[in-house]
Amino acid sequence: MNKYFRIATLAYIVILGAVLGAGLFAGIVVAPVTFHTEIWLGSEVLTHYQEGVIMTENFVRLSYLVNFALIVVALYEGYKYKKFERDTTTQIATFFVIATGLLFSQYYMPDILTMQMAGEAMTQSDAFINTHKGSEINFKIFSVALLVLLVRNMQKACK
Repeated sequence: MNKYFRIATLAYIVILGAVLGAGLFAGIVVAPVTFHTEIWLGSEVLTHYQEGVIMTENFVRLSYLVNFALIVVALYEGYKYKKFERDTTTQIATFFVIATGLLFSQYYMPDILTMQMAGEAMTQSDAFINTHKGSEINFKIFSVALLVLLVRNMQKACK
């Protein structure tokens, strides 16, 4: 492996780790704090709907990072594929990262935003609840696939 490709691989691993970390931080830390402002402020200052609007903005910004990562993954893994440096695990993980990343940023986020703009009543509908749950499941799959891709590339880089 030449020097420049090793640097590119290191940058790739850092990007994968940063996106995974940002996603986990948003889901594990930001969401519970955002949806329980009454604990931190001492009284109910924000409604659940308002907390949801704030949380959505966090995920909209995360979707920008996800989109950037999808481009990087497609370019890096596409290059590796073209050089015949591929394995089944990496190919499957790459597929799931790209598919679920696109679903998150291009399907779920726009739908959730549209429903939120329709008002608080819409966010209590079955359609919103099911879309939100689908988004959560999708992002968990994205995170696991991203972790697999990260670990696989770290294993390859250490050879």
